[in-house]
Amino acid sequence: MQTLSAPLPRRHAPWHRALGSLLVLLLLATLGLASADDEILKDFKKYFRKYKDSASRVEAVLALEGVPDAALVDVLEPVLKDKDPAVVAAAVRVLSGCTEPAQVTALLELLEGAKKEEIQLGLLRVLAAGSIPHDGTAVTELLEAKSWQVRRRAVQAVVATARPELAEGLVPLCMDREVAVRCAALDGLAELGSDLVRGPAGQLLADEAWQVRASAIAALGRVRHRDSVPLLIARLKAEEGRLADDCVAALERLTAREFGLRIELWEKFWSTFADRYQIPTDAQLAELAKRKAENAALYKPQPGEATTYHGIQSKSRKVLFVIDVSGSMESDVVEKDRFADGDYPSYSRMDIVKTELARTVEGLGEETWFNILSFATDVKAWKKSLVKANVLSKSSAKDWTGRLEPIGGASKQDLAAVGLVGAANLDKGRTNTWGALSRALGIDGSAKKDPYLLEVDTVFFLSDGRPTHGEFVDIEDILKGVKEANELRKVVLHTIGIGEFQKTFLKRLAEDNGGVFVDLGR
Repeated sequence: MQTLSAPLPRRHAPWHRALGSLLVLLLLATLGLASADDEILKDFKKYFRKYKDSASRVEAVLALEGVPDAALVDVLEPVLKDKDPAVVAAAVRVLSGCTEPAQVTALLELLEGAKKEEIQLGLLRVLAAGSIPHDGTAVTELLEAKSWQVRRRAVQAVVATARPELAEGLVPLCMDREVAVRCAALDGLAELGSDLVRGPAGQLLADEAWQVRASAIAALGRVRHRDSVPLLIARLKAEEGRLADDCVAALERLTAREFGLRIELWEKFWSTFADRYQIPTDAQLAELAKRKAENAALYKPQPGEATTYHGIQSKSRKVLFVIDVSGSMESDVVEKDRFADGDYPSYSRMDIVKTELARTVEGLGEETWFNILSFATDVKAWKKSLVKANVLSKSSAKDWTGRLEPIGGASKQDLAAVGLVGAANLDKGRTNTWGALSRALGIDGSAKKDPYLLEVDTVFFLSDGRPTHGEFVDIEDILKGVKEANELRKVVLHTIGIGEFQKTFLKRLAEDNGGVFVDLGR
């Protein structure tokens, strides 16, 4: 018989001893993880400066994702000043995942003490991503920063808090001297659902910059109030092209009525119902959307009334067409029955695209200004800037389009096989999607002045292939880069897909940038 002083068998060890063992194991595991985190931070500081190519430097930064140590913030602080935008974007991405309390504290303290504009911009981008919990106090002082880029990013960081009580601090920025800040403040107030946007938006409907007018119109459509109806009807009289469409869309959200550009009907409606008008319900708006979709299939614009390309209609008068001429565009479409009635020279993707573009150009109204880009590995423009759609420019555009041919396609493989690689031009036939989009949006530096204040307000982008060349080939990187750049530019981006390429990318590209996606089939 065991005595009370005799040791118990190990399987009957007291609960506190078992718990102690478990805590020791957990502590050792934690120390092991901490040691691993210390090592990767140490390796980063040792090797990062040795990498010279952009891809390796980006990969090195992204290797720090998930490190929970607050020291990560200090390690990446100097990277935010890097001259390579891709490296800075990678640092912003990593820091946006810093949700540990100690990391959040380190980020906010660094922002409060930051004097360098590059650091302020990087950290504001992190906060604007919306994953870092903060009350907005760390960014409010930066709403009055000297740099307009900092003011704009500070607005976005405030909006990311989703706290309507902070909206009042954004109101003065609606009248900022910089176009981008005025747009950001209007967009931000609308995002917060603040009724405070109505006053400045009403005033800015007549702003000299079309991007600001677009933001003001959209804000009144989002923060719905009966008093905005007559303001938008009056603005509809003054606008044309793309912004006239924007006015109509905002009025439809405020009224659930579908009068299009017929100003006399809007005026009659308002004179009849103004004294007893009520904002429509969500159910009424849903019914309007359904009705519009049904009517769209029946409506055929008159010649010159709208730009129509592959079924996408736009009343924009500042249009850019971007056409893929990479090697795969020489392939025939698979679903030939879809194109049987198009009277095309052949079933090649290139012939179909060229024919439709020539028809669209021929139908452009004389008030429309347009240009065309073609792209494969390189991006080439028909004209240096937009030109008016008169008889001469239409003839020139159709001739230029008619000469477009797929570059380095499958038919050139025989030349490459016998050593005539240069003649085959295979290296020029890749798909530089980012290069084409960055040229279209003026991201590539081709714009001479005020690169985000573009003339063009609508882009039609057609492609058949997965990105295979350029600064960015990853689909997510391209989507993110275009969306961020277009926050400033306000360009509507329509996309058209042809061929067997998985088209989710093009669909998202259109949805992210206010456009329509059309799938022409395989």
